[in-house]
Amino acid sequence: MNTSRRSFLKSLSLISAAPFILPSHIWSAATKPNDAITVGFIGMGKQSKGLLNAFLNHRVCRVLAVCDVDTTRRTAAQQRVNEFYTARPDRGTPDCSAYNDFREIIARDDIDAVCIATPDHWHAIAVIAALQTGKDVYCEKPLTHNIHEAIAIMDAVKANNRILQTGSMQRSMKEFRVACELVQNNAIGRIDRVECSFGPPGIPCDLPEEEMEPGLDWDLWLGPAPLRPYSSVLSPRGIHDHFPDWRNYREYGGGMVTDWGAHHLDIAQWGLNMDHSGPMEIHPPEDVEAKNGAILEYENDIQVIHGAGFGVHFFGEDGEVKVNRGKIEFWRDGEKLAGFVSREDGGSLGSVLSQIEQEFLSDAKIRLYESPDHIRNFLDCVLSRAKPVTDEVIGGRSAICCHLMNQAYYNHAVIKWEPEAMRFAPGSGNPAWLTREFRAPWSV
Repeated sequence: MNTSRRSFLKSLSLISAAPFILPSHIWSAATKPNDAITVGFIGMGKQSKGLLNAFLNHRVCRVLAVCDVDTTRRTAAQQRVNEFYTARPDRGTPDCSAYNDFREIIARDDIDAVCIATPDHWHAIAVIAALQTGKDVYCEKPLTHNIHEAIAIMDAVKANNRILQTGSMQRSMKEFRVACELVQNNAIGRIDRVECSFGPPGIPCDLPEEEMEPGLDWDLWLGPAPLRPYSSVLSPRGIHDHFPDWRNYREYGGGMVTDWGAHHLDIAQWGLNMDHSGPMEIHPPEDVEAKNGAILEYENDIQVIHGAGFGVHFFGEDGEVKVNRGKIEFWRDGEKLAGFVSREDGGSLGSVLSQIEQEFLSDAKIRLYESPDHIRNFLDCVLSRAKPVTDEVIGGRSAICCHLMNQAYYNHAVIKWEPEAMRFAPGSGNPAWLTREFRAPWSV
């Protein structure tokens, strides 16, 4: 962005601390390529396919570069970008660069923002490097691989005065916002517990060695993780249409606790108004072999329980609110007042959400951040310098909830936590549980 535009954006940041939504006529207007938010993509697997399409279809941005350690994936992404701009010359030029090493994107002064969709063990390193070179960041969830990295990213965003959006896009889905507004406005009374449904914690990686075809920089894929032989389970070669299982292994992810848990525990945090706080105690299940049953305990004895059920299920003294993608139910005193789970219920999700807003939230004192579109919200905030719906604190603290729960499983220990300070209470926990060993030369 040129100097005059940066000065304009800086002036906007001084007068706008609230969520900023650009008028629709600006979004629909033709944007000159030189005025667009320029974006580079790091990690071009399955998740990034949807992200790339979403960014391309917003006129306010222009994709300049893609990066992946797999030759086939990065070449295919580069071709997709160039074909897009070839068909739409008013939106940009078909000269997208393709890199093997993310540091080449980070080093470009003409890139304003990056979208990071690598495996979790790479998130913090790429995010912090981008922030330190003055770039805004969209990073997939969970924001980090461990607690230390979450705190480091929060500090880096503040130190570099940048915008960060975590890819916890459920906050940009109306059913989740409406559910949390019901809970926060006391529609079901005092909350007793929240049950969140997702899969098991991570496991150590013990995959057998496989022969690797040329075209993958395996050493760079591993990066800060321990050196080990290649496995197609971790990084399937070329173009694939599934989410690889690296996320199941502790060296690279945190199992479903950090995968789906990063979505549903985030909504639990939102409904409980704990975005800037967190649990005070974490309890493992009684059975050391159990894969669910861990509990995050908050102030006022509210429990968030890892179980199996609806998705996110709030239990209050007067009723219940259940929510999942495309589904919601609102119960009070044993009666279902509104709900949509399937077409058999009649109506539609949209009509049920409108009913809830009109009948039960029309005079609500608490209104939560309304984001019509997760990518658009990020781009709006890059322009306005306002905080996005899942900023670094929200994304970081939701990730910390996941990591604390995993540590309770991994170590079968009760953990006492000081959420404001983001540290173990005296006499509890182990400093090693906050971080990991980084393979040189990588570190956070």
